[in-house]
Amino acid sequence: MQKNPREILAQFWGYNDFKGSQSKVVSAVLEGRDVLALLPTGGGKSLCFQLPTLLVDGICIVISPLVALIHDQVENLKNKGIKALALTGGIPQDEVISLLDNCLYGNYKFLYLSPERLKQELVLKRIVTMNVNLIAIDEAHCISQWGHDFRPAYLECGTLRTLLPEIPFIALTATATEEVISDIKNNLQLINPLIAKDSFARDNIAFQIQNSEDKRYELKRLCSQTMNSAIVYVRTRRASVELSQFLSSHNFKADFFHGGLNKIEKKTKLNNWLNNKSQIMVATNAFGMGIDKADVSLVIHYQIPDCLENYFQEAGRAGRDGKPALAVLITNKGDEAYVSSQFLSVLPNTKFIKKVYNKLNNYFQISFGERVELAYQFSLYNFCDTYKLNTLKTYNVLRILDQYSVISLSESFSKQSEIKFICSKNILFEYMDRNSKATNIIQTVLRTYGGVFDFETKINTQLLAKKTNQSESMINEVLEQLKKDGLVEYKAQDNDLEINFLVPREDDSTINVFSKKVDELHQNKTNKLHKMLAYVQNNKVCRNKLLLAYFGEKRKEDCRKCDICLEKYSKINEEKINENIISLLKDGDKSSRQLIAMLDFNQKAVLSSIQYLLEEGLIMINYKNEYQLKR
Repeated sequence: MQKNPREILAQFWGYNDFKGSQSKVVSAVLEGRDVLALLPTGGGKSLCFQLPTLLVDGICIVISPLVALIHDQVENLKNKGIKALALTGGIPQDEVISLLDNCLYGNYKFLYLSPERLKQELVLKRIVTMNVNLIAIDEAHCISQWGHDFRPAYLECGTLRTLLPEIPFIALTATATEEVISDIKNNLQLINPLIAKDSFARDNIAFQIQNSEDKRYELKRLCSQTMNSAIVYVRTRRASVELSQFLSSHNFKADFFHGGLNKIEKKTKLNNWLNNKSQIMVATNAFGMGIDKADVSLVIHYQIPDCLENYFQEAGRAGRDGKPALAVLITNKGDEAYVSSQFLSVLPNTKFIKKVYNKLNNYFQISFGERVELAYQFSLYNFCDTYKLNTLKTYNVLRILDQYSVISLSESFSKQSEIKFICSKNILFEYMDRNSKATNIIQTVLRTYGGVFDFETKINTQLLAKKTNQSESMINEVLEQLKKDGLVEYKAQDNDLEINFLVPREDDSTINVFSKKVDELHQNKTNKLHKMLAYVQNNKVCRNKLLLAYFGEKRKEDCRKCDICLEKYSKINEEKINENIISLLKDGDKSSRQLIAMLDFNQKAVLSSIQYLLEEGLIMINYKNEYQLKR
């Protein structure tokens, strides 16, 4: 006798009932309908395709963008006793064939793929022969050119519709504007889909902006107020290490996570955090997607993200257990200027793309109209130095040329050598006295890169060669010797790109084909950043209402939890705050930071009350810059 959805829900997930639109989505999938599920972070998206798959014969093909997300979901399914496997990058072809055979003959229920796998004819041929019951496109916003994580490889998902026209699709995302929703439907060729959209509101989360010139103090203050798990998001790997060390030095159980860690390091750090061996994870946005940890009560953004989609998705990793949680963005005016410069200054316009493409052809002496079948190795640094081009902006051009199939770019271009000094400075100086050949190179490393004694630092050996008037091989030789002598940890990596030219050289005509599209995309990125900054600068509208409005959802009531609401409604608490401050000062003089930490009120409201009490002559400031009662 076949079980019904609620029996499966109880058996494998331990829930007695569905939440939100889950029941409606599951029913539609079982009826064979296409579905577009727009559910908030923590809304149980994966259950919407996993549960119905268990009720029918066959296997579900799941397309997902991140290896970590794929492995996490496969592991969770295996822990439930459900047969699932993953086909990600770096697997030898004979093993790929073996895994696909398992899907054919091994009674597996789920095959997880990265979108790049859909470019392989072998994979597509095997999928066609499988008993596929459902195709799930997770993080479906990646298929939209207007989405915040647009992945050109996601466009290959439409191939599955052509190959398996009778099989229903379910597309799932937690963040989608109307433009993105339209793109998802069109690119996946969804047929009369059920569009299930739950409210994106996270009423248990207080969204707040904290302006502070001393951001580290603010970080420490916020972390000290939570007993549960926390995530601190930063933009760079280096910042993740630095802030983790800062928090650890103040007795917090903190760790860091970024994309440069190897698989074992990532797994160890993640497990320690999931099992509460570490409380605070300082991480880049490589961390968190698909990580189901219910008791995160604090998410801090230490720097401004580039768009509201990323911010809302990351902040939404707080409070999945439904309990009160806090999502804080710590910022100041300097941050706002920096984020504009960082993201906008490196967006190449059509004129710059044409310039780089022209220089690229000249660099390899490719004549007009010529199509070259060779793979070229070249140094991005040397190329940019030759033509006096901005490195990051040029790199973005190469990515665009790769995206629009003008060139094919290798995966190795992002690799860089890393170094960390593990000896004391005194020992290093003694070493330089004994090894004059290494002195200039060591000094140049120290002058060029800060923090090399504190954490692994990426270095450009070609740049060091130019600065020292030495060959790059000499730089590597000296650094390898330092490693052998126990003074440094050094990982040497090839930093060259490999480029294949896919079309004949036609200069401007080559770029004109997609130039309008690139300009539109860059304008879209610019608009997204401006909306992010408008959210940060907002001082009138409830932040919850502002976020929901961005995703097309209207909310009449204020949340009364965000910093805007707390200040707006704080007048009813003014007398209470004043009384509490006076009561605390009766026990001894205190600084403003101490008063803020001791009072369960919004920081702005406390500072406003302090100012009022000063003006009324009820309190005064002593020589230690502390507040005391007027004698």
